[in-house]
Amino acid sequence: MFNFSFDRRIIYIIIAIMVLSTVVNYISNPGALFGLLVSIPGVLIAITFHEFAHGFAAYKLGDNTAKNEGRLSLNPLDHLDPIGTLMLLFAGFGWGKPVHVNPMNYTRKMSMEKGEAIVSVAGPLMNILLAFVFAIIYALIYKFAGLEFIESTVGYIIMMLISYTISINIGLGVFNLIPLPPLDGSKIIMPFLPYNAKQWFRNNEYIFYIVFVVIWITGIAGWIISPAITAISNGIMNLVGLII
Repeated sequence: MFNFSFDRRIIYIIIAIMVLSTVVNYISNPGALFGLLVSIPGVLIAITFHEFAHGFAAYKLGDNTAKNEGRLSLNPLDHLDPIGTLMLLFAGFGWGKPVHVNPMNYTRKMSMEKGEAIVSVAGPLMNILLAFVFAIIYALIYKFAGLEFIESTVGYIIMMLISYTISINIGLGVFNLIPLPPLDGSKIIMPFLPYNAKQWFRNNEYIFYIVFVVIWITGIAGWIISPAITAISNGIMNLVGLII
């Protein structure tokens, strides 16, 4: 997904604040703990498949780096970054352990820049695809399982698990499409920028890292991506409604 090059102590402080805030929320709202617990499977699925998609795309383009490092795996333990996972749980967006790739190994049928864009977009696309698949599962259960099952304790928990998995995958996918380093979106837009813009972007990358930290800490990131998340969610549910 991405890798942080700035001081991680800042991230630790942010995590501590968010965890403290969440604990306080649990004390005043016990139902929040249930929400956290049912979100865990969705977080594991979202991060695991996101990172696998990066590695698999690079592998199909001719780079064996991810495969050699054991990252072409659907074992969550191979992909979880402790801080990124906590962020996804407590803040609604986060990251996994970065998948290492070597663009020099990509097929020469395209430029390395385009190859990097394909590998970068693979993660978010995987998350959107997963959201669509789980939305279909949700709709099928709702249509064929019967109201008695859905209103039962087991049925309610299952539907909540699926619902959280859908929303987490959409959130993770959209968040990573923001065109700021170190997010996937920064590499996705590269092939579409004029040469001078690309050079300026690369030479001033540290500025974008600072901007990223600011919008992340202040919560602006959530405000930015909320309309996209809503639009994609509605689009997926409408499409599923036509299919089911």
